[in-house]
Amino acid sequence: MRLVAATPLCIAALMVAACDGDNSVRISSTTSETEAKGVLKVIETLQCPETIGVLTRKGSAHAGGDVCVYSGPRGAEVSLHLIKLDDENADGVLDRFEQELSRSMPHTAAALAAAQEASEARAEADAASAQADSARAEASAASGDRASVRMPGLSIEAEGERADVRLPGLTVEAEGDTANVRFGNFSIQADDANQTVDVRSDDESVSVQARDDAAEIRTRAPGDTVRTTYILTDNRPAEEGWRLVGFEARGPEGGPIVVATVRAKDRDSDGVFDSAKDLVTLNVGE
Repeated sequence: MRLVAATPLCIAALMVAACDGDNSVRISSTTSETEAKGVLKVIETLQCPETIGVLTRKGSAHAGGDVCVYSGPRGAEVSLHLIKLDDENADGVLDRFEQELSRSMPHTAAALAAAQEASEARAEADAASAQADSARAEASAASGDRASVRMPGLSIEAEGERADVRLPGLTVEAEGDTANVRFGNFSIQADDANQTVDVRSDDESVSVQARDDAAEIRTRAPGDTVRTTYILTDNRPAEEGWRLVGFEARGPEGGPIVVATVRAKDRDSDGVFDSAKDLVTLNVGE
């Protein structure tokens, strides 16, 4: 029953993927922001200033002006890429970038993948036991081992370790250490015993998977243009010291797209990710 109270608090903190103070991963998303964005530019070569934010360029542009490399605080690395799509779609290109970055933090990626498989298996098991739960509920109602609260805008049904809460725009189904939450167009699956939280939006514009001190975050703006962010982060460093890898990608639907990849040894990235975003904005706009 702990998650009945804890989960709404996480939601109020704008999609907190792990409610553990300074180690939490936070993400928020709005659709109105995208509507205010301008048209993304079509470019032929990258603009690579010598410095931007906390980043300093290393050498000159490479590959005919299609790649620039930057260094940041504590050994952080940023690479800026201009990708011509030709006959390939942006999703395929970005999937390759995601796989390459994941290889920089292999243990984190593997742990999150295993947690996702376990979560899906639990979801199937929950669905299979739905009929049994219904039968138990009927038996409990007959025996009086059940509590119900109903008032305008609020409905609570509780039975032992199980509780269902209904509020306008919010539903919580909790049992023991697990909870399934619907909040607007977001769905949240939380498992306190296994320290996992999965957050997804109906339109697939936001996806957050968190486990212990690690998280994998994907956001993409709706519409025809490419506006995508990917982050893989962990308090436990990879062999090369990385605690955060990811990319920011933007561009018109038919390309070219600009992708800034980030590798940082600080989970907060020391402003490196923000500076990488500034590089993308400089080249193609917001």
